[in-house]
Amino acid sequence: MGSFVVNAYNEPMILDLPFILETRRNHALEHATLHMLARTHKGNMAGHSNPTGFFLLGDFSTPDVWAAATEALERLRGGESGLAIHAGCGTNLVTTLLLSATLGWSALRGAKSTLTKILLIPFAVTFAVIGVLLSRPLGTLLQQRITTEADMGHMQIVDIIPVRKGVHRVITQ
Repeated sequence: MGSFVVNAYNEPMILDLPFILETRRNHALEHATLHMLARTHKGNMAGHSNPTGFFLLGDFSTPDVWAAATEALERLRGGESGLAIHAGCGTNLVTTLLLSATLGWSALRGAKSTLTKILLIPFAVTFAVIGVLLSRPLGTLLQQRITTEADMGHMQIVDIIPVRKGVHRVITQ
């Protein structure tokens, strides 16, 4: 089965399947690159990763993206795994939305009458706020363990292509 990490049943773990692992590594490199760019660039910036690389959205020059991505890769290889975590990650957003909505809804779900639902609104709001507070460390944990992989393995930056104004494609292998 290759070099997959296996569970107790000697089955490959889904997070280590090639296309998923490559996406997770690119996601980590995307975050690290955004951290590098944020030191010198202000304004909105974002990214989107896939198995063959990632897109960066922001007002960057191609040489700046090359420099940032190269430094990010070197620093991740040097053990700075914290660069793989980003506060603006979609993982955090999804975690916050799902947890707060689920907890808020759980306070109302058993109510039959409209009056009971109205009376339960303060509890629903309280539960939703608890969900927001719990989602912060949970989002970071999900990034560390599931949506990113800071171990770059043999990954290389192959090319960086300016797609159009404000969009760069970073290609890895």
